[in-house]
Amino acid sequence: MTVTISRLYNNHTDAQQAVQRLETAGVPHSDISLVANNSDGWFNTDKKVDRDHDGTDDRAEGAGTGAGIGAGVGGAAGLLAGLGLLAIPGLGPVVAAGWLAATAVGAAAGAATGGIVGALTQAGVSEADAHSYAEGIRRGGTLVSARVADADRSRFEAALNESAVNLRDRSAAWQKTGWKSFDPASKPYGAEEVRKERQLYGGGLR
Repeated sequence: MTVTISRLYNNHTDAQQAVQRLETAGVPHSDISLVANNSDGWFNTDKKVDRDHDGTDDRAEGAGTGAGIGAGVGGAAGLLAGLGLLAIPGLGPVVAAGWLAATAVGAAAGAATGGIVGALTQAGVSEADAHSYAEGIRRGGTLVSARVADADRSRFEAALNESAVNLRDRSAAWQKTGWKSFDPASKPYGAEEVRKERQLYGGGLR
């Protein structure tokens, strides 16, 4: 039986390290997904990335292939080599790779209900957690999800737990300010809002 495990990180560096731990532990990059807020422009779109040496920017390839995000780079290069720029309703500009991002974009393009929340719940994440993960991305965070065998769940969750956000505590803090659930029609956070959010929770700008 395959299950989905997910963790939210305050910044993309912590999340990328989590992805690398999963890959080192044996999770195929095709079973890992990353969705990161890019409001502060940490993913430099001005610099061409051509790791597969085909003359085309890998990020453009990833963003343009929909369900095939990251394909053609893959292999030993791992998930992070296939990062591409996408736009997801309610989140604004994101840097993403993997199956979850492709599902979320596909849902949005097809006017299906849910977008990122729908993609997460479809993968087996509870609706409450899915809303919190989506809101976390909106506020500057990065989500890492992986499809793993249920028997190996504890081992891979341990690889994800390092530097991860305590989702319950973070959701409770948002609720105290009036937040109830993720709204895909809400205005995406800008760079200054993301900076303030990270300072508030000690996430840094890495």
